[in-house]
Amino acid sequence: MKKQIVLGIFAFFGAMLILAFANSNFNTSDLPKDDSLEVKVDTIEDNNYPSVKIGGQKWMTENLNVDKFRNGDPIPEAQSESEWKKAGEDSQPAWCYYDNYPANGGIYGKLYNWFAVNDPRGLALEGWHVPSDGEWTVLTEYLGGKEIGEIINGIPFWYTPSAGGKMKSTGTQYWKSPNKDATNSSGFSGLPGGLRGYRGGFVYVGNAGGWWSSSELNANKAWTRTLGCYGGSVDRGHYSRSSGLSVRCLRD
Repeated sequence: MKKQIVLGIFAFFGAMLILAFANSNFNTSDLPKDDSLEVKVDTIEDNNYPSVKIGGQKWMTENLNVDKFRNGDPIPEAQSESEWKKAGEDSQPAWCYYDNYPANGGIYGKLYNWFAVNDPRGLALEGWHVPSDGEWTVLTEYLGGKEIGEIINGIPFWYTPSAGGKMKSTGTQYWKSPNKDATNSSGFSGLPGGLRGYRGGFVYVGNAGGWWSSSELNANKAWTRTLGCYGGSVDRGHYSRSSGLSVRCLRD
């Protein structure tokens, strides 16, 4: 059974990596009761971002959708594949809507490259920050127990088997079927906002959502978390800093 779970995780996460860096374009509450989790929902007065307390942390329950840094400077929008690729090559911040379709922003928020996440002008709103890799682990281990590490074909993978279902929004309005194990009992309300590869291709909306951490793996990649429609785990991985992922903020 363990082997089947690990292979399933590997298949999903491997597909995520391939699709995230592909250059082809793809077209496109109620909280269930769980007495084992501490859940409290409120609203941030000045910007209308709802938040939820999960354990000792307070998380926004929507993806970030800002086009200015905290100091008011605009964040450049990169629509074309060439604009997106150049921003990454020049280590410059950029954002986009999935498929460059503004209506997607109202559902999934914006996709940002990691240079926007790491910009000293501040991507997160006042009183909030982009969580570190360690802060993501605090969340996932609170929801699903100790993170598991596996090495398959020489490649390390980390995942928290049961936390993802507690973090995914329920149903198939946005998630593609089967949206396995989704209960959203944590109130995190994760949505499948897709990804943008470093060359500019959009992939995987409806199938998966990926979120940046503020932590670098090395000079080329940063740590991330992903959720997918075919499993109930949270995968800890790393993507090119030039890729486009969602951002979820944590209270200071």
